[in-house]
Amino acid sequence: MSAPRASRASFPGYGISGDADGLLEWSWAEERLAASRNYWIVTASPEGGPHAMPVWGLWHDGGFVFSTGASSRKSRNLVADPRIVVHLESGDEAVILEGAAAEIEPPEAVVAAYAVKYQPVDPEIGRWYLVRPRRAYAFRERDYPQSATRFDW
Repeated sequence: MSAPRASRASFPGYGISGDADGLLEWSWAEERLAASRNYWIVTASPEGGPHAMPVWGLWHDGGFVFSTGASSRKSRNLVADPRIVVHLESGDEAVILEGAAAEIEPPEAVVAAYAVKYQPVDPEIGRWYLVRPRRAYAFRERDYPQSATRFDW
């Protein structure tokens, strides 16, 4: 996956300037995506209602991989509408991904990495999804709004 283009995030009313001073590097966001233990995902029901839940997952090869029960609300929502938002636990060093989740058969390397990160866990349970971000936002609270960065692929 190619590196995204960084630009200034636009959050009207939050004092964000249009200049490029202080933009974060994508590597900064990837480090936090890889190091996180818990991730929040937001899906939408077929009726359009939001649903937010924490999940375990991995940042792997430029995408976010996670599993969830086949009959879970998360999974049912994704079958109906694959659009998803993924957010790290931290609001102090935030990384938010927007994209679509595709059901996958996880590669052996993903299953092995997942088992190491979350052992003991049975990686065979549920459905596996891969999220390739289309847009991402990242910022550090300590130097916000200067660090507010948007990444587009």
